[in-house]
Amino acid sequence: MDNTTDGTWDSLPVKLNDSILLTLEELKFTHMTPVQAACIPLFMRNKDVAAEAVTGSGKTLAFVIPIIELLLKREEKLKKMQVGALVVTPTRELALQISEVMEQFLQKFPQFTQILLIGGSNPIEDVEKFKDQGANIVIATPGRLEDMFRRKSDGLDLASSVKSLDVLVLDEADRLLDMGFEASLNTILGHLPKQRRTGLFSATQTQELEKLVRAGLRNPVRITVKEKGVAATAVQKTPSRLCNYYTICRSENKFNSLVTFLRQHKHEKHLVFFSTCACVEYYGRALETLVKKVTVHCIHGKMKNKRNKIFADFRALKSGILVCTDVMARGIDIPDVNWVLQYDPPSSASAFVHRCGRTARIGNQGNALVFLLPMEESYVNFLSINQKCPLQKMPPIGDVVDVLPKVKAMALADRAMFDRSMRAFVSYVQAYAKHECSLIFRIKDLDFASLARGFALLRLPKMPELRGKTFPGFIETTVDTETIRYKDKNREKQRQKMLAELKDRPPLPRRTFVKNKAWSKQTTKKERRKKRAAKRKHDEGSDVEDEDMKELLNDTRLLKKLKKGQISEEDFEKQITSDPKSKHRTEGPSHDSSKKEDV
Repeated sequence: MDNTTDGTWDSLPVKLNDSILLTLEELKFTHMTPVQAACIPLFMRNKDVAAEAVTGSGKTLAFVIPIIELLLKREEKLKKMQVGALVVTPTRELALQISEVMEQFLQKFPQFTQILLIGGSNPIEDVEKFKDQGANIVIATPGRLEDMFRRKSDGLDLASSVKSLDVLVLDEADRLLDMGFEASLNTILGHLPKQRRTGLFSATQTQELEKLVRAGLRNPVRITVKEKGVAATAVQKTPSRLCNYYTICRSENKFNSLVTFLRQHKHEKHLVFFSTCACVEYYGRALETLVKKVTVHCIHGKMKNKRNKIFADFRALKSGILVCTDVMARGIDIPDVNWVLQYDPPSSASAFVHRCGRTARIGNQGNALVFLLPMEESYVNFLSINQKCPLQKMPPIGDVVDVLPKVKAMALADRAMFDRSMRAFVSYVQAYAKHECSLIFRIKDLDFASLARGFALLRLPKMPELRGKTFPGFIETTVDTETIRYKDKNREKQRQKMLAELKDRPPLPRRTFVKNKAWSKQTTKKERRKKRAAKRKHDEGSDVEDEDMKELLNDTRLLKKLKKGQISEEDFEKQITSDPKSKHRTEGPSHDSSKKEDV
């Protein structure tokens, strides 16, 4: 394996527990990766570690092994409700994966218990499980962990349990910050003891991450693991055995090219990334029909309870397709992924690196392909410079078949599919407008007619970006889309009932509406909320009486006169210390006399 060092586990400068070495042997991990060789000794010598290593380099074992070693070396044995180690990670899939690895090692250490605290389940069940079984090792996502700290009224005092903490690990730390968990992390860090070992693991370094290093780590040892054969001036951020390709195709040919590619690679395992949840829902259903005899799974952030099962099912497959959003882009280890296909480029350049890193893991061979529109080709140079991620052009995919008429037929046959197509198109345009790399991905460059054809739309949706424009290049269906029925009879019955109610309802008086701004020009809801809150605070919090306000204004006027030399310091002192009522009386003459002096 290319991504391993020459060192076996026995060659570490610190001796590992025999049971850990036995587990490593059973798991067939004979050699260390560079990040493991660098981090494990430091952790075990009680150093804080901030490690940057390419995705798929074996970071999980680099902290799982030291956690167990440090807990074994404790002078006092951990009690049932005492937490000795805490691992915080951004997504539930990644937490689940870490938990599985930890469980394999803990089989030989029955004295330690672990608990998984992630969203998608009832928090009360987690509270009861914690109270019943206890936990010495906690693996959690930030939102659920923060919630657990507030469960004292339910009988769980997690703040007391973590007082015994020895090790904190923040895995995929840059993603924790990207996903807006900064406030949650600060709350969590506030509950933890200062005397602890902390490990911060990430595939990229950012300024925000540097702040977190300064706040959460004490004199950390910084580790950067480079790919072999790469110069220090151009650190490659993707695995060295990853073949990274791009292909250029027009909007109306993009989905056809994807379907053809997947049909040509039926017996392989693929991750297909889309920019939005709505696109996953729409295109995922289409692929289920169009790519025969292949298992197609869909996963995105808005799925709550199903995600864990879908993730586990796909991991177990020998071949298949997982259609997903960036919820699957970080740290997830799915065995034997042959191709990572990026149908839509991600909203940030760093996410591109992490998506690619779902293949070619731990020194294995892998491939990644991104589909770009003709006006997006400069993104290739941008990635090469910005992310040290070189791409090579793939020849055009051959024997492309037009499947869009079939997708249209699916929308005509079921209103649910028609609804999905409209939501997918709108969400794609909105996501495009908010792309981080706005110099390349410009909404004004989008050919909406070609895009609508590529989405196999029956008609264009009503949205601000399209208002007042005509698209002769797009021909709407002659079918009245209101007549398209849901295949689900109950849903259709409900729709018909609602339409009948609307028909019987008397027409509402005409109101004047403010036109919606295009998504790309909207101020964020957060900004509007801030303004409203400030106004409300100003209106409600003004408890200064009118008389006091007048006095304050008069004092300000006097101060201005003093500065301009219109009154002497003696007059200023007299008037400022006099009775408020007399102050109003004396202010007049003083003002007049100053005017005379000016004249």
